[in-house]
Amino acid sequence: MRTEEQRAQDPAPAGTSPRSLAEALRTRDDTSLSALLRTRPDLITPVPTDLTQLATRAATRASVVRALERLDRFALQTAEALAVASDPATYDELSGLLAGDDRDPAVTAAFPHALATLHEQALVWGADDRLRLVRTARELLAPGPQHPSPTGLGPTVAEATAGMSPGRVQEMVAACGLPTTHDSVSAVASLTALFTDRERMSALLGTAPAESSEVLSRLVWGPPYGQVTPDPARHLRWLIDRALLLPTAPGTVVLPREAALHLRAGRAHRETDPVAPPVEPARTHRPRMVDTTAAGQAYTALATVEELLKDWHEGGPTVLRAGGLSVRDLKRTAVALDVGEPVAAFWVELAYAAGLLASDGEADERYAATPGYDDWLELPAGERWARLASAWLTATRTPGLVGGRDAKDRALSALGPGLDRSAAPEVRHRVLALLGGLPEGSSAVPESVIARLHWERPPRGGRSAAGEDLRSRLARWTLSEAELLGVTGRGALSAQGRALLGLPPAPAQDGAHGAEAESQAGAGGGRAAAAGAGAKLPVHRHHRPTDGGPAVLLPRSPAERAAAAVQAARIVAPLLPEPLDHVLLQADLTAVAPGPLERPLADTLGVLADVESKGGATVYRFTPGSVRRALDAGRSASDLHTFLTAHSRTPVPQPLTYLIDDVARRHGHLRIGAASAYVRCDDDSLLNEILADKRAQGLRLRRLAPTVLAAQADPAALLEGLRSMGFAPAAESAEGDVLITRAHAHRTPPRSAPEPVPDGPPVPDTTLLSAAIRAIRAGDLASTSPRKGAGADLPGTGELPRTGSAETLATMQAAVLTGGTVWIGYVNAEGAASQRVIAPIRVEGGFVTAYDHTADEVRTYPLHRVTGVAELADDQQ
Repeated sequence: MRTEEQRAQDPAPAGTSPRSLAEALRTRDDTSLSALLRTRPDLITPVPTDLTQLATRAATRASVVRALERLDRFALQTAEALAVASDPATYDELSGLLAGDDRDPAVTAAFPHALATLHEQALVWGADDRLRLVRTARELLAPGPQHPSPTGLGPTVAEATAGMSPGRVQEMVAACGLPTTHDSVSAVASLTALFTDRERMSALLGTAPAESSEVLSRLVWGPPYGQVTPDPARHLRWLIDRALLLPTAPGTVVLPREAALHLRAGRAHRETDPVAPPVEPARTHRPRMVDTTAAGQAYTALATVEELLKDWHEGGPTVLRAGGLSVRDLKRTAVALDVGEPVAAFWVELAYAAGLLASDGEADERYAATPGYDDWLELPAGERWARLASAWLTATRTPGLVGGRDAKDRALSALGPGLDRSAAPEVRHRVLALLGGLPEGSSAVPESVIARLHWERPPRGGRSAAGEDLRSRLARWTLSEAELLGVTGRGALSAQGRALLGLPPAPAQDGAHGAEAESQAGAGGGRAAAAGAGAKLPVHRHHRPTDGGPAVLLPRSPAERAAAAVQAARIVAPLLPEPLDHVLLQADLTAVAPGPLERPLADTLGVLADVESKGGATVYRFTPGSVRRALDAGRSASDLHTFLTAHSRTPVPQPLTYLIDDVARRHGHLRIGAASAYVRCDDDSLLNEILADKRAQGLRLRRLAPTVLAAQADPAALLEGLRSMGFAPAAESAEGDVLITRAHAHRTPPRSAPEPVPDGPPVPDTTLLSAAIRAIRAGDLASTSPRKGAGADLPGTGELPRTGSAETLATMQAAVLTGGTVWIGYVNAEGAASQRVIAPIRVEGGFVTAYDHTADEVRTYPLHRVTGVAELADDQQ
């Protein structure tokens, strides 16, 4: 005898409704199956052997939960309504639960698309007269005592009266004015018919006491449960006697679903959201102003990252034992960059995501620049920015979480563990794409962006202390980080930002046209209404368009992302300020850089002077200490004069010339070497002055010769001590040569950028989808095709065919002669068994060469690994 499961695997007769999800999948074409596997990529990991296994996997709890979490609000409301409808339900019944008795036209117009989405994702199957929700989804969404329905509805009359005494059911039937019946089943059916009849139900409720109606109004939108005493009041007794409140447990009553739907005018939800809320423009700026503002921020981003890693040039902060940057080091970094701590955390994490920063892995582990940072510095400015922006766009690390607490109440630190949020890249892409859908140059109201994200993917718990869910916080962080990075300018998406996303360039428009667009958007979003009315938008990959906005064209493959980054770099490059080869020297011992400087000039000036202020123009100040620093680096006074003369657009001020000459004259007269340490000077009077100075007592100096002093301090401490006393000593080698002190760059071993933490399996590409669908269909053919012989009436048993070696060889040879197709069982070298449908071409030397319908290619199989063979029925050849 065949089991029900085996019969369900048979293809459904033409023109009949499918009896299972597997049968429904068999009726789909390759395009429809491809759409399913794109939207639910977990179903293809690994590739199912046939459509029955695909259907089983699509109904597992983990996969269904994942699919439900990715539905927009109206599609989810449609699934919730189907969970409280009859099983199976009709198209009109489900539409009525959403549109209500008044048939809301907006809901009616959007309903076909929502139902098609559920069909496409295999959450709903069946014809329009027999719509069924996947069993696991129904269990998740249907109301129950332990998990109330999102609709706020309770159990049906039949469910609530299950187990009730027949006499009590007949009493309720009589109290409602209905004729009694001979059994409880017909009595419950009579009550259900009454509650679903609008006229008769209205007449019954018209006789209810006012207090009873007030109780119903409190329960109608949920939760439907209430508490009663053993001796309820008269108005409660009136409801209980007429089955308008049914007992579920001692002291607990529930409003039955049919009665609640009547009171709700047929609606399953209090508020139905068929159309996505429009993103509201806040202000509109000239596109050129947006692009130049964003380019200015892009330049600031490059300068900030360079400054951060220059500050960590000789080795940055130590790595905490648990990983990450300490609070003290983050504060120190924020002070050095002249930004707040959250912004400093963003820049540190950005450099890490771009592969410019990592830990060195040594015993005393510290953070330092990677070798990739030196390569990055050699790139043109536009390419450097594009690399930072691309890394930010795809990174799952979330700097906004720094300073918060994790689930175990541990502090989250910059560069530490626990900052990855797999939803971050998708939210960043979507927020920026929504900005790209506004009129060119328009910024968005943040609350409207968050409202749109909530519609596209309703939040499910996980709120912060401030009451916002993760996606809302990610959206706010995206808006601020995009502005810091230069992807947006004045809150509007820039041209380089559009290129980075892979969006087409915005159409050119003059000021009047832009104002008109802003006015239309502010009036309610005409584009949203058009899309809500059923406008078709192009779809790229798995990012389907949602009502009220453009399709999201996200570059997914590395090649696409690289092409988008190249285009963004090409757009931003002309907007970035050109590096300058000059400064303006002033009489107050300062130099003004009116823009970014060429790197050799900036590096030399950074040694010769101290940065006093930053901004559009950087101000450098020359001090004795900074000049001495340049002399220590091996520059002579004449080198410094030549450098300033060559790079100043103004004459070198006399005070600056005197400062350099004065410091150079005193620099190096005192020589410090290692004895423990000694001081050498040709001027013995200068050594007398040092010995007489009380501040030198800590150095414990003594004279060895008229021109030599010895110290018990080490050379570095002696050097700093004498400098603090106002002298200008120079370190010397054992040979007596002046030691040139330059900063030694500390680099980590080669490091790659951190890999983003994926949000589930990746979306399969076209090649993988085509191969997977061929394999699934071939496997399904092998499992469902009728066979000749004893097993002819048992397709889809799931067992491998078993035949002797002689019979296997004879059947293969016969198939070669007749050109027939056979079904085989095969066990590979790893011991994995599979079913295959093959067309044998040649049998020789213990091998069969055949066209494998499963792999869609010619393959050779060892005969000793074939468990058995069966011929397919003639109509399957």
